[in-house]
Amino acid sequence: MQLISGRHWADNRAQIASLLAALPSARPLLVLLPENFALFGERQGYLDGAEALATAPSEAEPIQAQLARWAQEQGIWLVAGAMPTTIPGSDHIHTSSLVFDPAGVRRGHYHKIHLFDVDVADNHGRYRESETFSPGQEVSLIDSPFGPLGLSICYDLRFPELYRRLSAQGARVLLVPAAFTAVTGEAHWEPLLRARAIENQCYVVAANQGGSHETGRQTWGHSMIIDPWGRVLAQQANGPANVLAPMDPALIDDLARAMPVLQHTRLR
Repeated sequence: MQLISGRHWADNRAQIASLLAALPSARPLLVLLPENFALFGERQGYLDGAEALATAPSEAEPIQAQLARWAQEQGIWLVAGAMPTTIPGSDHIHTSSLVFDPAGVRRGHYHKIHLFDVDVADNHGRYRESETFSPGQEVSLIDSPFGPLGLSICYDLRFPELYRRLSAQGARVLLVPAAFTAVTGEAHWEPLLRARAIENQCYVVAANQGGSHETGRQTWGHSMIIDPWGRVLAQQANGPANVLAPMDPALIDDLARAMPVLQHTRLR
């Protein structure tokens, strides 16, 4: 799902709900929200909106409670691409991906490992995620009807060793929620995504923010689904939209037999 998120959860929630209502009826269905789907703003907005990861449904704060309801009401696997979550005892927070099953149960989560501390030639200019966020330490693989899901977030895409570790642990679908800038996205988004699919012989599902945000930021969009041969099956250039494509699990197995590159790896 591609969005143009803003500072306020209520507005972003309405945008997501509208796109969820337009989903096809076929199930099982995997839905990936982009990075910052709930809150897209400045440092204080993320700090104020961060939620503690719920250990039980009754403890879920508003964003997580809504995600669980959507997954259950729609009967979908819903991956909340990235939202701010609190770290007990810290003045920093995590940016975290949460996976909900069709019963509304959170099956797992991932805290973004690689933080975007970069200067970019756009109207924002300076990005320093480490001023607000602390990096995660663990890779995350979640079992699902689509095969094991390998979780990542945005800037992680530039670090192939993360995806190789996920594929070595059995990932068949790599998820890349993002808020790639227009400058870096135009140059590198699609080549990096296709490379991660080809080198790991996995499907890649990439949900990006896609347009002009109220903060003045410009995101690249071009959310897409890529098969293990590196073919783009579907994409959306910009604006809010559902991006849909079927997955053929047999393709992964066929490629692994015909071109067993993962078995031929000599450097680890």
